[in-house]
Order: sequence, then C-alpha cells, then structure tokens
Amino acid sequence: MTHSNSPANSADGSKAYGVELGKPYPLGASVTTSGVNFALFSANAIRVELCIFSGDGKEQIAVLPMPEKTNGVWHIHLQGASAGVVYGYRVHGHYEPEKGFRFNANKLLVDPYAKSLVGEFIWDDAHYAYAIGDDNQDLSFSEQDNAAFMPKAKVVAPSKPPKALASPIAWEDTIIYETHVKGFTQLQRRLPEHLRGRYLGFSHPDVISYLKDLGITSLELLPVHGFIHDQFVVDKDLKNYWGYNSLNFFAPHAGYAASDAVAEFKQMVSTLHEAGIEVLLDVVYNHTGEGNQLGPSYSFRGIDNASYYGLEKNKRFYINDTGCGNTLNINHPRVLQMVMDSLRYWVTEMGVDGFRFDLSSVLGREPHGFDLRSGFFDAVQQDPILAGVKLIAEPWDLGPGGYQLGHYPSGWSEWNDKYRDVVRQFWRGDSSMLPEFARRIHGSSDVFEHAERKPSASINFVASHDGFTVADVVSYNQRHNLANKEDNNDGHKSNHSYNHGVEGETVDENILKLRRRQQRNFLATALLSQGTPMLLGGDELGRSQKGNNNAYCQDNEISWFNWADFKMDAWTLKNFTRNVISLRKSIALLRSSHYIHNPGEDVEQKVNIVWLNCRGESMTENDWHDAHNHCLGWMLESTETEHECVLTLFNASQQAQEFILPNEWQWSLKLDTAFDNGISSNSDNNLQRNTALSLMNKSMMVLTGVSI
Repeated sequence: MTHSNSPANSADGSKAYGVELGKPYPLGASVTTSGVNFALFSANAIRVELCIFSGDGKEQIAVLPMPEKTNGVWHIHLQGASAGVVYGYRVHGHYEPEKGFRFNANKLLVDPYAKSLVGEFIWDDAHYAYAIGDDNQDLSFSEQDNAAFMPKAKVVAPSKPPKALASPIAWEDTIIYETHVKGFTQLQRRLPEHLRGRYLGFSHPDVISYLKDLGITSLELLPVHGFIHDQFVVDKDLKNYWGYNSLNFFAPHAGYAASDAVAEFKQMVSTLHEAGIEVLLDVVYNHTGEGNQLGPSYSFRGIDNASYYGLEKNKRFYINDTGCGNTLNINHPRVLQMVMDSLRYWVTEMGVDGFRFDLSSVLGREPHGFDLRSGFFDAVQQDPILAGVKLIAEPWDLGPGGYQLGHYPSGWSEWNDKYRDVVRQFWRGDSSMLPEFARRIHGSSDVFEHAERKPSASINFVASHDGFTVADVVSYNQRHNLANKEDNNDGHKSNHSYNHGVEGETVDENILKLRRRQQRNFLATALLSQGTPMLLGGDELGRSQKGNNNAYCQDNEISWFNWADFKMDAWTLKNFTRNVISLRKSIALLRSSHYIHNPGEDVEQKVNIVWLNCRGESMTENDWHDAHNHCLGWMLESTETEHECVLTLFNASQQAQEFILPNEWQWSLKLDTAFDNGISSNSDNNLQRNTALSLMNKSMMVLTGVSI
C-alpha cells in the first residue's frame, strides 16, 4: 500500500522511487521483484528515517521517514530501487542515558544487517552522541552530524553462493590452521601486489599449493566481519589488527578486498573448497566496537541501546562481561535473531563451513548465569542450516562464572587452554606433570567425556593468535609488548615459556638446536594427541613476534609472515610439520572418533590404551607420582583381526633416557624429534622386540608395531 506520493530521488538521481509501507521481514535491505524493502528493528524509537546517499556515500540525496512499525520493526519499500543503493539510518527518540535511551538523530547509523559497506570509518568527535569535553560527559547531548565520517550500507542482491566442498570433513580428520587474512599474504612477493593482504590472496595457486602441501584441512580466519580501529589504538598510531571490534555482523571487512568484498570473499571460499579445504570464521558476537557509556554511536547504541546491550540496574552503565566495554544482549529475542540470521547468512550465502566463537560464554549467559540450555544454544541446536557446520567455543569470558571449559552442549568443540598450558609445562620440564599430561594427550576425557562428548570436542593447541608463537614459547621467559604502547602491561603474564638460557635472539648454536627441537616437540605433540589439532599459522615456519604475546594492534612486520626472512631452518621445520600431519593421517589409531579406555573398562571397544614406563611395563602408581619422572610411553593397541599398535615415547628431562620396547611386537620407527627432519636417515627403522631405545633429552618418538 502506498504511504506517500512524494517522490524521492534514487541513488543516481535519475528517477523517482515509489514509497510503500513494505514488510517487517526479513530485516535489513532486501531486493524484491519491484524494488528494495528496508526493515530495521528499534522497539523504543519514536521515528526512523532512511537516508539515501550517492554511490560513493559522500552525498546525502534523500531522507525518507519509515512509514510503518510492526512488532518493533520499522519498514519501508522503495519501488524502483535496486541493488547498489547506498543508505544509512537516523533514529529519533529520547536521549535519557539513565533510562537506557541514547537516541540522537544527528548520528547517521549503519544498518546492523548491512551486507556491504561503502567508505571508511574516520574517527571524529561527531561520532559521540554526547558532547565531548562537557562536564556531564555522556549525560550531555551532541548536535554534531557524523555522516561525513561514517561508512554507509549498500544494498546487495543475493548471488550464487561459493562452490561447496566435495564432501564434508569429519571431525576426527580435521586439522585446523589459524591465520589472518592480511598477515598471511601481505609480504608474499610471489603474489601480484593487488592480491597481497586480500581475500583473493588465498585464491592464488601458490597459497593453495602451500596449504595443500602442508596437509591442513581447515582454514580458520581471524575476524572478517566489518570492524573499526579503536580510537585509543588509533591515537597511538596503531591499528586493531586482529579485528575483534565489530562494526557489523554481515558485511565482510572491506579492507581485505580490492573492490567488491562480497564477491572476492566468495571467490576465496570457492577456490579453497575446490582444493578440499574448509573455511572457518572467528566471529565476535559477544560485544561491539561501541565500547562503554563513553563510546561512539555508529549503529546499535543509536538504534536501540536498551535492546541491543546488557545494562546494569542503573541503565546508564553497561554490563561488561567481555572486558571491551559492553556486552551484546543475546537474551533479547531480536538480538538473538540477528546473531542467528548472521550465522545462517555466512553459511548459505557466503559458503563458510563453521565458526569459532570469541568469548562465547557470553552467548550462553542467562540472567542466572551460564546455562548450556540457554536460548542461544537451543536456537543453534535446532537450526537445520547450522546442523552441519563446525561450532567451536572459546569457553570463557570475564564475567562471573565465565570459565566454562567442558560445559558446552554436545556437538560443540572448545579451545582447550588446559591442554596448551600443560603441554608447555611438561616440555619445559616442570615436576609432577605426568598424570595431567597423559589426560591432555588422551583428549582430555576428564573434561569432556562426562557429557558423552567425543575427543574432537577438545581443540588441542600450544599456540594461538592470542599469546606467544611456538618459536617465542621456547625463546622468551617474559612478554615484550612495548610496541603496543601500554608500558608492557598488556598480554598474558603467565606463559609457561622458557628461553633455554638467553632471552630472545641468540647466536649460541647449542641453544638454537634445543629451541628447534622443542618446537618440533610442541608441534608433534599437538598434531598427534587425541582430539582436534589446531596449528597457529606460521608456527610450522618458526615465525616469531619478537616476544610480543598480544600483537592485536601490530598491523606490521611483527604480525605479518615475513616470507623473505624464512631461511633453511624454517623450511626444514615446515617439512617436519608436513610429515607429522601425514603421519597422523596415515595412522587411524591417532584419529579415534571415541575415547579409548584401559583394557577391561569397555568390552565393546576395539582399541586399548596402555601407559608404559621406561622399562616397557605398565606405569605404576609410583611411576605416575614420581615428581622427577619426565618420561612416558603411550601405546594405542588395536584388538581387531589385524593386531597393530602405535607407541609414542616422550622424554622431557634434561638427560637422554633409555626405553625398553615391549615384547611381542615388530617395531618400525616413524618419528624422532631429535632430528631436524623427524627421523635419522641412518636409523634402522625396523626394530626387534626387547630393543632398548635411547631418547635424546627433550625429544619424542613415534613407532608403529605389528604383533609377532
């Protein structure tokens, strides 16, 4: 039904739109058979205006009152409009921060459902709904217009989704590679310059070849949702490199595209899928970049602050379970709808295969606390689109009771920080680590199996983007974050690292040899443990951040892959990593889809687990609790017709250790981290029973056995 006969200029100024009431669903801007429907949720607004801009977003050419509100959704249909229209919103209402209302129509706001963004976010005092410098702070009111400094939304028509994977990758076969869109290719000179640091860089044959040769199955990208650079970071001449500062949850970050971010992202996904590599996204639905009560108003705060954010009893202030100033109010049905719509969009339209949820305990937090039957978890569990994708939690936040490792629903996997810390401590040589180390490499059954979850629920990693790289774990005792300009007070304080005698770079060849061996130990342990291994991109090359364990603001050589600087040692380590991944893929016992128990505990299982001491005998209580014992044998034994086993030997002590191989097996040595390439070319790989092997200090071996 036509609401107004008043014409409005189109985005190119060449024709008039017919203004109709439109529909409240779907939210966002949707291309119809006769135009574009716009729908924006704001339960508490008094009036909403749709602002149309020129194609470059610089000139406002029409302001249209949204004529209708249905169930909290304002809507309008522009007959004759089409994809490519550039727009924003001005939302009118009360400005009463003490009641949770922060409406200020002087602020042009980004549609939360925007699929594409035009222009850059430029910091200016005009972004704040209050008057900067006023003694009343956020209780004051700003009359400055921010449109000149804001990105605008662009209407995007649905297009063909990326090519799907030929077949899904089972959890037990998954090997995750965590990396950054820009950092991976920014300094890759073999790529054309216009592809470096872009989505399309991952479509280049050299990049595909590298990932395929390494053997990973799943590429996990740091945030690609549209994000802004925090003002306090910009003021220090730095940038928000990681991207955990969301502006929007639908539009791919334009900074990683040459021109069309949507099309280029889709092309990247298609190329990776053709290569058999799935794409996982690190997503940030726990907070936005609008910060606390003193932050800017660029979208959610100005659209409906009281609905989108969790507020304290004094509604002026924000619940801050994230440490980022605000917390998205996932308990509100429309906010939950937005998150679910975003997830489905990235699967159906953009082709991604799964998600890693940043600070995801926020998403499971109900008024009474964390609940694995929260509205969010229930919504995800019943959703047919999300049923087939990988879901990974960072199982903590900064709120009360926020650490929830092992408490997520069935079907979820979780970043296992216990695994990270214990493996670091074990190889450092800490005392009394054997029982805990055994639990971690066994898939952390003590954490996950009680809920009938599988080993794949444990994402096993020794390094991630947040913290030291593996090379820095073995090279630094302390964080070195002065480049972040926070007086070295940011980042983890306890890293369970060890520099092996010299802090940072050294020319001492003995220290360098030990550091390289320890890197091999970390990589092999993570890749061969029960569970889902995750490799931090660059660890296979010994990439260092010079001791910076919080490089969130380092959009430079500290974080980027310095491909030209990787020497022979780096490529030797890469080949070692490739060989370990290949070993994991070749031995089914290392990829069990179910927990393996001690003999007799489960009559149905076809695999037994045996823990061995250096005498080749089952570990005793004294062995387990000897604080100075750093040697362990871990044997997985198939009980099916083809009687075979895999035996992994660990020696984290400062001395070489003799290990007697068990009887009744013909052994073959598959891996020895004492050697740069993983095995000595002079070794006799076929070993008889009762052979006594010498494990170099700080080394591990993997052997396979067939019964005699």
